[in-house]
Amino acid sequence: MKIVFNSSPLIFLSRLDYLEIFIDCRDEFYLPEFVVREINAKQDEASQDILRLISGKKIEVRVIKLVSLANSLNARLGRGEAEAITLATELQADYILLDDFAARKEAIKLGLNVRGSLAIIRKLNSEGKIFLDDLDEFYQRLVEINFRVKRSLFDAIFED
Repeated sequence: MKIVFNSSPLIFLSRLDYLEIFIDCRDEFYLPEFVVREINAKQDEASQDILRLISGKKIEVRVIKLVSLANSLNARLGRGEAEAITLATELQADYILLDDFAARKEAIKLGLNVRGSLAIIRKLNSEGKIFLDDLDEFYQRLVEINFRVKRSLFDAIFED
């Protein structure tokens, strides 16, 4: 499968120590060039982790070709989100990882399959790759790393 990342899912999965677990499979993972610049802008542990995965060729950086689409999307979205959606369109990705609501709406309008960080975490948990024993504790951990999600949405995603 081809999977395109935007910056926030990469950063949050890294901060939770789930990124490497997620990409440890046969899927192909891609990032637009601008998202790499966004990640480089903040030199922290997450950015170093992500750059290590890029240099280890676990995540491939691509330059977008449909610049006019990215520019059009950028009128309504951030540049990274616009380029991620554009790259997913170009690659005919199986899905794109976006957390921002407006970006998700635009991607869906273009016919892309969208997933968010929490859907990936739920998948990892259901596959037994991670273990979320206490959802209240996990929700607090998300709050601590500045992941914004309403508790009601969180509960709906993690209901069995």
